[in-house]
Amino acid sequence: QVQLVESGGGLVQAGGSLRLSCAPSGRSFSTYVMGWFRQAPGKDREFVVAFSWSSARTSIADPVKGRFTISRDNAKNTMYLQMNSLKPEDTAVYYCAARSTGWYPSMDSRDYDYWGQGTQVTVSS
Repeated sequence: QVQLVESGGGLVQAGGSLRLSCAPSGRSFSTYVMGWFRQAPGKDREFVVAFSWSSARTSIADPVKGRFTISRDNAKNTMYLQMNSLKPEDTAVYYCAARSTGWYPSMDSRDYDYWGQGTQVTVSS
């Protein structure tokens, strides 16, 4: 069983930056597909970005392209979501997710087996 622990959310003004972290407990994520999803109040959960370490492929949603970047620190076994030029419409609970099978960085939340508890990101105008 993999547990994903997120951190780094908070309140930021429009145009600002935040970095979210996701650390899987007790297991290396080197063979997993890792991703980020978000859910705003009253809306469905939506895909943000995902990366496959085995295939070195990235999928990223158009609304965040050019502003958000996914990365990892192998030594810390931690994945990051760097969010720049934040907009009020980025306000949501952000979830880290892991896919234990397959190599494709899927945009479909149903393909992911493990989820973090979520961290709130609020962007003020």
